[in-house]
Amino acid sequence: MQTLQAAIMGAVQGISEFLPISSSAHIVFTSVVYKILTGGNFQNVGNEEIFFDILIHLSSLLAVIIFFFKDLKTLISGFFKSFKNKDYKNVEFQTCVFIMISTFVTCIVAFFIKDIAHKLTENPLIVSILLLFTGGVLFVSEKLNTKEKAMNSKTSILIGIAQGLAVFPGLSRSGLTIATGILNGLSRVRAARYSFILSIPIIILASMIYPLLELNVSEISTFNFKAMAIGCAMSFITGFLCIKFFMKFLEKFNLKCFAYYCWIMGIVMIFVSLNAV
Repeated sequence: MQTLQAAIMGAVQGISEFLPISSSAHIVFTSVVYKILTGGNFQNVGNEEIFFDILIHLSSLLAVIIFFFKDLKTLISGFFKSFKNKDYKNVEFQTCVFIMISTFVTCIVAFFIKDIAHKLTENPLIVSILLLFTGGVLFVSEKLNTKEKAMNSKTSILIGIAQGLAVFPGLSRSGLTIATGILNGLSRVRAARYSFILSIPIIILASMIYPLLELNVSEISTFNFKAMAIGCAMSFITGFLCIKFFMKFLEKFNLKCFAYYCWIMGIVMIFVSLNAV
């Protein structure tokens, strides 16, 4: 793995993981453009790449934890306090339960579609079309924005399904979960906060448990850790800044501009993909 590749991949991960524009689509698109410009493969499927993918996802996870540290502390302490006092109507307790429900539903959905989704990463054209769909979901969520309601079990299940479907490259995890929250009566800021906190358990599961089962640890000593460190730093810095920007953005603006971006990017990459064949 080269340093430039690691830095680009880390930055793409950090920027596109938390903005509703699909990190998987941007990794695929970056690979296509990189191959066109250099003639080489941007991303391979060896053990070094698997290990690096784990690290940059954990770096973006760290960005979420640091940014929402106070929220997480309040949720966790409130959960155990409510559990101890048997106060199951407490907001913190219910929010933690909703996160558990969403995560469980996501795991079920992702389990049944992950093999199909993995194959789609090799088809930039399909990924481009799915990115167009992400734009459509974002746009519709703003058009059908309903009166604000309290979070409930039904919404947590629907958000879990949306997050599970985001296993398909081109479907933005943050985009689909936030849009689903908005369509079910959550404000943009509340939906985004829930989406980001919800990403913590799923990033841990997706980035550690599944990939580590495929990783050959005997090869770790041969990895380019200098390049990986740079990639992880890029993922953390860009991820943290994007979360900060996005949360402030949602206080004043809606998601339509991201819908337009997904449509423009999707159309451009359809053109690039067809001409790269």
